[in-house]
Amino acid sequence: MEVSESGHYIDGSWRTGTPEVDVLNPATGETIASVPSADEALVAEALSAAQDAQDEWGAMPGIERAEVIRDIGAVIENHVEDIGDVLMAEQGKPRSAAHGEVEGTLTLADYAAGWGRRIEGDIVPSDSRDEQIQLQRHPMGVVAAIIPWNYPVAVLMRKILPALIAGNAVVVKPSSTTPLSTIRLFEALDEELDLPDGLLNLVIGDSAVGDALVTAPETDMVTMTGSTRVGKEIMEAAAQNLTPVSLELGGKAPAIVAADADVDAAVEDILTARITNAGQVCTCAERVFVHEDVADEFTEKYVAATEALELGPPEDDPDMGPQVSEGEREWTHSSVEAAVDAGATLLAGGEAPTDESLEAGYYYAPTVLGDVDPSMDVVEQEVFGPVTPIVTVESVDQAVEYANRSRYGLSSYVFTEDYQTAMQTVDDLDYGETYVNRTLGEAWQGHHIGWNDSGMGGDDGKYGVLKYTQIKSVYHDYS
Repeated sequence: MEVSESGHYIDGSWRTGTPEVDVLNPATGETIASVPSADEALVAEALSAAQDAQDEWGAMPGIERAEVIRDIGAVIENHVEDIGDVLMAEQGKPRSAAHGEVEGTLTLADYAAGWGRRIEGDIVPSDSRDEQIQLQRHPMGVVAAIIPWNYPVAVLMRKILPALIAGNAVVVKPSSTTPLSTIRLFEALDEELDLPDGLLNLVIGDSAVGDALVTAPETDMVTMTGSTRVGKEIMEAAAQNLTPVSLELGGKAPAIVAADADVDAAVEDILTARITNAGQVCTCAERVFVHEDVADEFTEKYVAATEALELGPPEDDPDMGPQVSEGEREWTHSSVEAAVDAGATLLAGGEAPTDESLEAGYYYAPTVLGDVDPSMDVVEQEVFGPVTPIVTVESVDQAVEYANRSRYGLSSYVFTEDYQTAMQTVDDLDYGETYVNRTLGEAWQGHHIGWNDSGMGGDDGKYGVLKYTQIKSVYHDYS
C-alpha cells in the first residue's frame, strides 16, 4: 500500500512543506507518514481561492452542479480499495469497515446530486394587492469543514457534498491524526476531474489551523464534527465574526431494554452499536438500562457475546481493531478503573490484550461492567471506547429518567415489543435521534442532529442541505 505524503491542496495545485505531523498506524504504533502543517498564510490563501471560485460556482444552475457531484462519486467508486486501505492504516478500523466507509459515500453522492433541482425558495402572500414577496435561497459562501478522526472519509463527504450542491466553495481541514485518506481522496479527484480551481481546498495541521479557519472573516460558515469541548471553543471563536456554525458533537447514547424486549436481538444490536470502530462513534450505545425482569438474562448473554469477539489487526478483518491512539486507550482504561473503584463489577475485558502480536498497538479488550450505579461517571461521561456499563432499572420510565440526566442528547436506543412503549419512550427521550429495535446507522435522507451538549445544525437530509443556504427576502412592488 502506497501512503502519500502530499501536503495541502489550494487553488487547484499541491503545496508541499516541511513534514511536521507524524501519522501513526494504531495497530502497530509505527509512523506511516509525515505531512506538512499549514501556517496562517496558507490558510488565508486557501480561503481567498475559495472566495474566487464561489461566485461562479454559486451562479451555476443546480443541475450542472449535480453533474459534478456525480462525477465526484464516480471517482470515489474507482478508488474504494486504495482510499479504504489508507483509511484502515491510519485509523485502525477493520478492512471491511474501512472499505465500507468509503463505498457508503457513493449513495450520498447520488442523494446530494438529487438536490440540484430541489433547493427551492417560497412565494408568500403580501398584505398589498400589487406586491409579491419572494424568499430566495442563496449559498452561504465559503464553508470551512473540520473533519474528525473516527470517520475521516464519511464525514468529509457528508459535509462537502451538501455544501457543494448548495453552491458553496469549501476549505477542508482533516484531523491531524487521520489526514492521509483525505489526501488520497483529493489526489484522486485532482487526477481524474477538472474541478474549478479553488472550489475544494485542503489544509493540514493541528488546532492552530482550525483556529485560523474559524476566526477568518473570509469564512462564511463553519461545519465541524468532533468533541463537545472543541465544539464550544469553535462556537466562541466563530462568534467574533458572527460566523454561523453547524456542530455535531459528543454523545452518551443510552440503550433501554424493556421487560418485553427480544433479548437476543437486543444483545446483538447493542453490542454492534458498542464495539463498532472500537466504540469510537458518537452514536455508539454508551450505556445500557435494562429492566430488572430480564437483566440477568441480558447480562449473561451480553457478556458471552462480548467475550466471543475477535480482536485483531485491521487487515485480518476482525470484529474489532485498535483504538486510534494511546491517549484514547488510556482514557478508556482510566474510565473502567474509576468505575470499578466506585463499586462496579468487571464482567469482561478491562485490560489491554496480552497477545504478543497485539502489544505494540492501541488495543483494548471489549469490556462489560455490572453493578453499575446510574450516578457513576462511566454512565454520565463519554468514554468513546469499547466499554458497556449495565444499569438495572425497575421500569422504562426510570430508564428514561436516568438517560435524560446526561447533558448529551445525540443518539438513543429503545428495545421493546410494545408499540405504545416504543412511541412513548421516543417522545420522552431528550435526544435528537432514536433507534427503535435496531442498531446504529443513519440514512443520508434522514437527519443526524444532537440536542443539548451534542451540538446544533445537524447533517443529512433536507435540513442538512438547506443549512448550507441563506434566505434573501425580496419585496416586489409591481403597482
